[in-house]
Amino acid sequence: MDPEDDKPFDVREAFAEHGGALFSFALNALGDRAEAEDCVQEAFIRAWRNRERYSSSRGSVRTWLFAIVRNLVIDCLRARARRPAPSDAEKIEWASEPVTEDLLIVERLVLYESLATLTFEHREVIAAVQLDGVGYQELSEQTGVPVATLRTRMYYGLRSLRTALGGNAHDGGDSFAAGGAYRRGADGRSQ
Repeated sequence: MDPEDDKPFDVREAFAEHGGALFSFALNALGDRAEAEDCVQEAFIRAWRNRERYSSSRGSVRTWLFAIVRNLVIDCLRARARRPAPSDAEKIEWASEPVTEDLLIVERLVLYESLATLTFEHREVIAAVQLDGVGYQELSEQTGVPVATLRTRMYYGLRSLRTALGGNAHDGGDSFAAGGAYRRGADGRSQ
């Protein structure tokens, strides 16, 4: 039998030999120095409390300690996922970053659903003028509907669209603000 098998677990010796590697592992996994330090400290406390259970036949002290730290890191990551994220300056800055493609897709779907609630006449003028960039005069020539009627349909269509979107779209008269569509120019054409 190897004399190392009979040697009791020495927490000071184990910390001196493996503490740095365990800390590096925890820091790399967690990305937070304080949490990594807490994990390593807790690992040595648990190892000391359960020192009778350690057997060199099942692995080295280093392997045993890494297993303890790994479990603590997993527990820490699970706890992090359960608690709400703090709203510090970095989180506020992150929230103000450009909108992700997923959010744009959701907004586009909401817009399409809202457009579907409009009458055909309202939807036709909004889509042609605001989304396709067709001018009122050109649309009037295509449809045979007078320009004044098309403008009235645009006004009431946008008002209905705002209601369907829950009041989140604000337009400056004839402009269509929902979904980042075109703005009206001085010549009556969309830009």
